[in-house]
Amino acid sequence: MSTPTPPFRADHVGSLLRPQSVIDARKATLEDKTMSGDELKKVEDAAIADVIRMQEEVGLKAVTDGEFRRSFWHYDFMGMLTGLDLDEREEGVQFAGVKLRPIFPTITGKLDFPDDHPMLDHFKFVAQNTNVVPKISIPGPSAVHFRTALEDIHVADYKDVEAFTADIAKTYKKAVQKFYEAGCRYLQMDDIFFAYLCDPKHRAEKAEMGQDPDWLINRYAWMMNEAIKDRPRDMYIGMHMCRGNFRSTHAAEGAYDLAADAVFNRTGVDIFFMEYDTDRAGDLSPLGQLSKGTQRVLPGFITTKTADLESIDDLKRKFEEASKYADINQLGIAPQCGFASTEEGNDITQDDQRRKLELVVRTAEEIWGGVEA
Repeated sequence: MSTPTPPFRADHVGSLLRPQSVIDARKATLEDKTMSGDELKKVEDAAIADVIRMQEEVGLKAVTDGEFRRSFWHYDFMGMLTGLDLDEREEGVQFAGVKLRPIFPTITGKLDFPDDHPMLDHFKFVAQNTNVVPKISIPGPSAVHFRTALEDIHVADYKDVEAFTADIAKTYKKAVQKFYEAGCRYLQMDDIFFAYLCDPKHRAEKAEMGQDPDWLINRYAWMMNEAIKDRPRDMYIGMHMCRGNFRSTHAAEGAYDLAADAVFNRTGVDIFFMEYDTDRAGDLSPLGQLSKGTQRVLPGFITTKTADLESIDDLKRKFEEASKYADINQLGIAPQCGFASTEEGNDITQDDQRRKLELVVRTAEEIWGGVEA
């Protein structure tokens, strides 16, 4: 049986709710110090094998490890880069009504992607345990710049934003190649800060720091393109955009208009996952910036933040509206974000999560005739 090929009409962003076995094992290992790292890995391996089967059972053709070996969607990957450390402090990033745990990226040396980056093995484990397409989601290049405060950059050359972002792009270019060598043919990079830079509040914060938010949007697009432009032709790149996801809360709002052209036409990305579950994302008109061709957009009309199940009829109506701006053949469906961008997870149950994923597949079957259509 041949392995399916991306892009798919039905997909998901990557992170999934942690089972209690993983939650307990991580606490025992990382906090209580009563379990060894090897024992933790065995628990994670078993849970990941189970969640791969769940994804296959609901009909998805691309599966992930649910990010079960991570605490955060982004910081774990970043902290495993050469030249970047994670500092824990008192004050966390503010979300709507809650604060993220206080982790701060700090640049301590020249950036590089190490040949033994642990997530290469994370990907390989998924590939060894599925008959469909193994996918890994990592933070995009913009995360390293956006989430690093100027005072936490301790490399003199990187005080120049162009030099700093150029080395980020170079680091990610190496990451793309190393994932390809590990067998990865579907790599997703979560570049959510394009959406943040459409939010007046975040734009004002960057301007106060002396950074032009519109210049940053274009520079972030350049970084992504630099990182992926030389990838082999059989490697697909996805990119997710949202407005924050921590225990069912958000951190930004605003339509995609200011970033749509740069995102669609200057990144070189193949597949776009776009949050569209609330009015925070604005209307669908930015989809009109998508060029005709083979790129695909998966509007996230299905939320991961609440258990309420969207109706097929409502989803069909939304796709009728979306098709006014983009060819229906360049569209697909995915949830608006991951189910657990941090290990705490969103405020829904495992059963809710499965029903949401089943709805993603069913919607693709209703509109396009199948997941691989």
